[in-house]
Amino acid sequence: MRSGVILAGGRSTRFGEDDKAVAPLAGTAMIRRVADRLEPVVDEVVVNCRADQREAIGGAMEGYPDAVRFAFDERVDRGPMAGIHDGLRAAEGTYAAVVACDMPFVDPDFIAYLFERAGGHDAAVPRLEDRWFQTTQAVYRADVMADACAAALDRGERKILDALFELEYVVVDEPAVETHADPDTFRNVNTREELERAAAALEG
Repeated sequence: MRSGVILAGGRSTRFGEDDKAVAPLAGTAMIRRVADRLEPVVDEVVVNCRADQREAIGGAMEGYPDAVRFAFDERVDRGPMAGIHDGLRAAEGTYAAVVACDMPFVDPDFIAYLFERAGGHDAAVPRLEDRWFQTTQAVYRADVMADACAAALDRGERKILDALFELEYVVVDEPAVETHADPDTFRNVNTREELERAAAALEG
């Protein structure tokens, strides 16, 4: 069984007052676009978010064809590593793809490739020459990464790399990314202007 964990608990300060996870992107909530892209390659979706986001995100996910479960933040506002921890703890799959909710162009074929590369290891993480490790579009062995995140958080660390570097992981380097992924797979939406450009790309 393969799980998908979508991280949606951030405050989206660059986006404005609205929650970008449920912001309409060409007529569909952004988090639903991420989930729809994951659907062909995972057996369940776990949404990590704050409890106050549950109603809006639940509405956005209504009618989704696979099982959807929520993993609410245990450590509110502790950053994406805390969200990864909570999402992976709730995942039922041995391996889980972790994707940020602001990556609506995530390539499902690339996620499938990451699952393959992760087999027999604790993680498969892309690394681009200009953007370093892409830890919020990666595949992890759920229990091992959750344990590493918990230990890092207990040490007062907040960087995902502090947990990753405790694992036996595979690096998916830029040539492999270029071979197996759509160029937009890591494109994210942080601002209203980026949302407008993403909508234009989807509609065009």
